[in-house]
Amino acid sequence: MRAASLLLLILFQSFIPQKAAGQEAKLLNTFQVKEAKQAVAVDKTHFYVINNSTIRKYEKVSGKLVAEWDGTSEGIKHLNSGVVIRGRLYCANSNYPEIPMTSAVEIFDVQSMNHIGNHSFGIAQHGSLTWIDQKDGFWYIGFAHYAGKESSEGKDVRWTTLVKYNLDWQQQEAWVFPRKIIELFTPKSNSGGAWGADNVLYCTGHDREEVYALKIPRSGYTLEYIRTIPAPIQGQGIAIDVSVKGKTILYGINRAQNTVTVSEIEGENPR
Repeated sequence: MRAASLLLLILFQSFIPQKAAGQEAKLLNTFQVKEAKQAVAVDKTHFYVINNSTIRKYEKVSGKLVAEWDGTSEGIKHLNSGVVIRGRLYCANSNYPEIPMTSAVEIFDVQSMNHIGNHSFGIAQHGSLTWIDQKDGFWYIGFAHYAGKESSEGKDVRWTTLVKYNLDWQQQEAWVFPRKIIELFTPKSNSGGAWGADNVLYCTGHDREEVYALKIPRSGYTLEYIRTIPAPIQGQGIAIDVSVKGKTILYGINRAQNTVTVSEIEGENPR
């Protein structure tokens, strides 16, 4: 009986994603920002705090607020996250928690902070748009599904999907998340994602103080889980500072403390 119990314990522990020994997100800096609720984006000189209907631009060195945009009058209700690419801020926009799920990408000029464009998915076939990034000339977009009363058309968190598009928004490929990560997302979903220079996809859930390192699989349709990395965040939208070469600098938010956190993912790079 004792041997059987021990075997069950070993099997249970092998199912739980293990935090990486020797790898963590070391805290480098924090900024007190009362609007830090949804996500943060970053470029060479500034970071951008995204919160439902507003975006606020801050200096990276001083933390000084230098510009802001308010989309309340334009009907923007739920910006989820954003990424800065060549002077433009692309934000994931959805109607969460309404049903049917509708989504769009909102585009801003980071110099003027003016809204300059939009790509609407309408009722997106894959779910609710939560994050967006670009790699090797393709868009990678996270579409979320939720459990319980926030579920859509009988679907649950297992339907959460990563979709690859070309630059004309034509779908190329798509993948689902590993079951062990879906368990950690539930009852919410995949809230953030960003590509590291190490060709690793870093993803977050809604609340947990950790980041999940994933890879595109060589075969099949399920993202390859590498490891779980403790981080000074509480889920939500994240950003990798690509202006810093040779390091993986992670920007995130801690909603309980109303802070933007800057950390470095140290230790052995996941392969």
